[in-house]
Amino acid sequence: MTLKLKCLSHTPLRGLNDPGAEVVAEVDAVLARSRAEVEAFDPELIVIFAPDHYNGLFYDLMPPFVIATAAESVADYRTLPGPLSIPRDLALEMARFILDSDVDIALSHRLQVDHGCTQTLEEMTGSLTRYPVIPIIINSVAPPFAPYRRIRKLGEAVGRFVATLNKRVLILGTGGLSHEPPVPLLSGAPEEIAEFLIAGRNPTPEARAARQARTIAAGQVYGSADCPLTPLNVDWDLAFIDLLVQGRLDEIDDFRIEEISRAAGRSTHEIRTWVAAFAALAAGGAYRARQDYYRAINQWIAGYGVVSAEQR
Repeated sequence: MTLKLKCLSHTPLRGLNDPGAEVVAEVDAVLARSRAEVEAFDPELIVIFAPDHYNGLFYDLMPPFVIATAAESVADYRTLPGPLSIPRDLALEMARFILDSDVDIALSHRLQVDHGCTQTLEEMTGSLTRYPVIPIIINSVAPPFAPYRRIRKLGEAVGRFVATLNKRVLILGTGGLSHEPPVPLLSGAPEEIAEFLIAGRNPTPEARAARQARTIAAGQVYGSADCPLTPLNVDWDLAFIDLLVQGRLDEIDDFRIEEISRAAGRSTHEIRTWVAAFAALAAGGAYRARQDYYRAINQWIAGYGVVSAEQR
C-alpha cells in the first residue's frame, strides 16, 4: 500500500467571478503541477473527503458523515455532470470497517454530490470516472456539527482500512480555507428558506440560477465595507496549514466550532475534510507534507490553499 494526499480549496466562483489574470494563472499552474503528480502516482483508488452545500444533504436527515456506494454530480457551477466511478463492494467494506471502529457513518446507495466534491476530482483527474473513487461527505455547513475529535477518528478509521489494501491510494480533502459565502442558517430563517434547507433537493433550473447569482453577487463585494460576511483570515489559514504540515494533529481535538466561525467564517468548517484526510494519512505512520500554494482571493470567497503529503 502506498498513500498520497492532496488537500485543496474549492470555489464555485472559478470562471464566474475571477480575480486578475495573474492570480488565475498562478492557480492554474499549481493545479497543473498537482494533477501531473496525481497522474504520475496513478492511483488505483481515490478516497475523497468533501462537503455538501445543500445539494445532496438536507435537514430532513442530516448525517455528520456519509459514505456513498453510488453518486451522481448535480453539475452545479459549471462542474461536470454524471456518475462517479465508485467500487460498490469496496465502499461497503469500508463502511463496515468504519462502523466496527466505533464511528457512526451513514450510508447512501444514491447520493447527489455537488461542486464541493466534483470540482477537485475534476481538477486532479480531468474526469469524474478516470479512477475508482469512494466519496465521504462530511457535514460542514449545517449546524450543529460533530466535534473535531470525531472528524479525526473518522479519518483514522479510513486510514486503517486503506492500510489493508494492496493499492496505491490517493486521499483528497477539498474545502476551506477561511471563507463565508451567503449560505443561510436554519435558525431564524423565513419559511421559504427553511423549507429549502430541510427538503430542497432537485431545484428547478431557475432556482439554481438564482442561487448562483446570489453567490456571484457576494463575491463581487466580498472583503469590502459593503459586505457583512466574515472576511478571509490569512493568519488563521496559514496557522492551520502549518499545524497540518508539522503533524500536530492532536491539537485539532481542541478546536472550538464557534471560535472558528467567528475568526474565519462559518464555512471554514470545510477544513474538516482536510482534517479527515490528514488523519487517514497519519494512521499509516509519519508523513512528509508541504504547502504548495496559498493566497487569499476575495473574488472566489476563499482563502485558497493547496497542500500535499505522502508517507515517509
